[in-house]
Amino acid sequence: MNILITGGTGSLGNELVKQLLSVHPIEAQDLRIVVYSRDEQKQEQMAEKFNHHPALRFFLGDVRDKDRLRLALRGVDTVIHAAALKIVPALEYNPMEAMKTNILGTQNLIECLYETRSHPTKCICVSTDKAVAPTNLYGASKLCLEKLTSAANNIDPDYHKFSVVRYGNVALSR
Repeated sequence: MNILITGGTGSLGNELVKQLLSVHPIEAQDLRIVVYSRDEQKQEQMAEKFNHHPALRFFLGDVRDKDRLRLALRGVDTVIHAAALKIVPALEYNPMEAMKTNILGTQNLIECLYETRSHPTKCICVSTDKAVAPTNLYGASKLCLEKLTSAANNIDPDYHKFSVVRYGNVALSR
């Protein structure tokens, strides 16, 4: 199993890695988890936290950068797209940045998956409960993520499978 987690150093990415590693023994050769994020310091902290587990790979990159994203997707069969800008007041003040990451970053991921087409992939995009009747740009951008993800299934429904999960505020998350 080869998994890519965008925004992988966030609270959700950390928990996903913890759960995935708990069900796979350290010597398991069939697991590779690619943690894709912009923050090299958080990547280093995560590597330490998980004792440099041999299944973990760290890719510095941003979902805004299609070339880097395309490289990170090589050999991946499952993508969990958790990369997002999330702080509501910051996004209201910087609306284009929210659109670049939350909307265009999602479109980049979808396009890169169809461009690489090395093998069928499952892609799970993480949304928020704030996408229901959104009252701020964060919720609106995540609603767009949901629409893009659902529409991606129309491109080649027998090849890649796209789905969305809504993730609410969780204790100990940002």
